[in-house]
Amino acid sequence: MLLEGSCHCGAVKFSVESTTPYPYMRCYCSICRKTAGGGGYAINIMGVAPTLKVEGQKHLKVYRAMLPDEEGVEKPSEARRHFCRECGSSLYLSDPRWPEWIYPFASAIDSELPKAPETVHIMLEFAASWIQVSRGPGDVHFQGYPDEAIVDWHQRHGLTVS
Repeated sequence: MLLEGSCHCGAVKFSVESTTPYPYMRCYCSICRKTAGGGGYAINIMGVAPTLKVEGQKHLKVYRAMLPDEEGVEKPSEARRHFCRECGSSLYLSDPRWPEWIYPFASAIDSELPKAPETVHIMLEFAASWIQVSRGPGDVHFQGYPDEAIVDWHQRHGLTVS
């Protein structure tokens, strides 16, 4: 499925192919919450990195959060959060540890996205106190990061697309 996205001001437009387009996972970590989560969380989906096409690349800026290593020393995260330097819209995340994937923020996608059959809430140990996390029958909760990858979740639900 071709995903097309953009920033709010229109300076950056992008497209990427995805076999896993269901926006099912809400991340409540402080990085996602503060850089992309108007609802207190961010929703990433996954695309095939070599298919990424970007218009307005000169308007892109990359943010790498500082994270403590095993000794507690702050170092830049491997994850690169790409955003529009003009309007601040979060667009997608890339990570050299997984160069074959790109992780667009569902909020930046302009294409019609399919509705997920469940919502997976992750990194709840970092959720802000004001956030009311849904606790209905279609909600699954994790204090940290789940073992199941985006592609595995899509396959388990029979939701991979071409």
